This record gives sequence, C-alpha cells and structure tokens, in this order.
Amino acid sequence: MSQVKHFGVFVFKPGITPTQIDHCFAEMRGMVGRIPGLLDMIHGAYDSPEGLDDGFTHGFIMTFESPAARDTYLPHPEHERVKAIVVPCLERVVVFDFAVLPAFRQTV
Repeated sequence: MSQVKHFGVFVFKPGITPTQIDHCFAEMRGMVGRIPGLLDMIHGAYDSPEGLDDGFTHGFIMTFESPAARDTYLPHPEHERVKAIVVPCLERVVVFDFAVLPAFRQTV
C-alpha cells in the first residue's frame, strides 16, 4: 500500500505577523495524533537561491499512511477547525498530493 504526501505552499496576506504564521503551523502540526493515519507534518519558510518560489513564502508536507487516511482527513472535524484558523490568513495556496510507493529492495 502506498503512503500519500500532502504538499502545500502558502502566501500569507499582507499584515499577517510572524506570530500568526507560527500559530497557523502549530495548529496544523497539532492535527498529527488527532486525525487517524496522519503520520507527520513538517513545514518551513522558502529558503533557496533558485528563485522559483513564484511568490510563495511557506510550505508544508504531511504524510498519510494511505490514500484512505488522506480521504478521512479531508472532511475530518479537526481539519475543518484548523482550516477555519489558517485559510483566512492566506492570500494564495496550492495543495498537491502524490502517492509514495514502498521502496524496492535491491538484492546484491
């Protein structure tokens, strides 16, 4: 069975403070352990000299144990509660999911 990576990038609205941004991500991290099958969540500010950010300033990646776990997360009440905190702070958002197949073992 494949895991699902749930990747997103944000542009926060003008006037949103670093403290508010930290609060948004703390609420998002808090879903781990509260929503079945949400295994982890990492996040950070854009940090590359490439300049390919298209104006996005922050990103996150969540790992779900399966596509079914991701599907449970989407309408979950805890996700809806966190969205009510985060979404009003956002000017732009992109979210993209992809399956991660188990690694093949190489025999020597």
